Amino acid sequence: MLRGAISGFGEVAAQAHLAGWRTRPGVNIVAIHDPVSEHAATSRMALAAGAHVLVEKPLCLAVDEFEALRAAASSRGRVMMCVHNWKYAATYRLAHQLIAGRRLGEIRYIALDRLRTAPAGVSTGASGQWRLGAASGGGILVDHGWHVFYLMRWLMGGLDPTGIAAFMSLDEAARVEDVADLRVGFPGGRIASAHLSWRAPMRRTRAMLYGSEAALEIDGDRVILTARSGNSEDLSVTPEADDSYHSAWFAGMAADFERAVQEGAGSAAVTENLAEVRAALALMLGAQESSQQGGSQIELV
Repeated sequence: MLRGAISGFGEVAAQAHLAGWRTRPGVNIVAIHDPVSEHAATSRMALAAGAHVLVEKPLCLAVDEFEALRAAASSRGRVMMCVHNWKYAATYRLAHQLIAGRRLGEIRYIALDRLRTAPAGVSTGASGQWRLGAASGGGILVDHGWHVFYLMRWLMGGLDPTGIAAFMSLDEAARVEDVADLRVGFPGGRIASAHLSWRAPMRRTRAMLYGSEAALEIDGDRVILTARSGNSEDLSVTPEADDSYHSAWFAGMAADFERAVQEGAGSAAVTENLAEVRAALALMLGAQESSQQGGSQIELV
């Protein structure tokens, strides 16, 4: 039996994480504490205490922090992973399966859009206020950009991005970006794009992917596959709750983390997760630099 603690008990932890851990018979959550602390500092302390660590996104906000955390986890033989929960959404699991099965052919383009009318949680209390605080890593690029960045890499078959161009607009009152338009390059001329907004008149989550043989359109739970021949298949999934907590997805993330603990710090799941973290962090920092330079292309190394 693994004994665990939840550090930082905001709405996502209350509505999704705790319920997800309760689905795992081999895990017993024995403590909860709610500090006011940045991710990296809390993670360092947990690793120093000999704990395995699962961190909500973003894992950290700087490359040196990431390298220090990864070194600390490796030196202690501890598992450290970031919650990449959109990979457990039914629509994106299906998209990944179709890509792996070559139903789309060679992937050439991915577009991921996140339209929201406001930052999640801000109207309901203090738990959502971090999204509007520059010092706490707020802004739509951290809130939604991190998710689309690891999804891009995953759906591109694990290819690392090569560059990014970004245009972002600031919320003048909060001084964090509330709109981001992103264009990401991948090897072989592959392209991914994303439009993220807290200014939209409605809530919508959609995606479009195409390869050499077919295109896949996702709008909420609706999934349509259209082959080069013109024939279309409705592959829509069972509707899932469309909220900011995504409680249905965390159980899958928890199961993979538990499996990684059993397999060890060098397991494939940990290696892949940290590669996604590295790519998401590089793209986030590159997008900030690009926007400051008027949308110029930033090459990633």
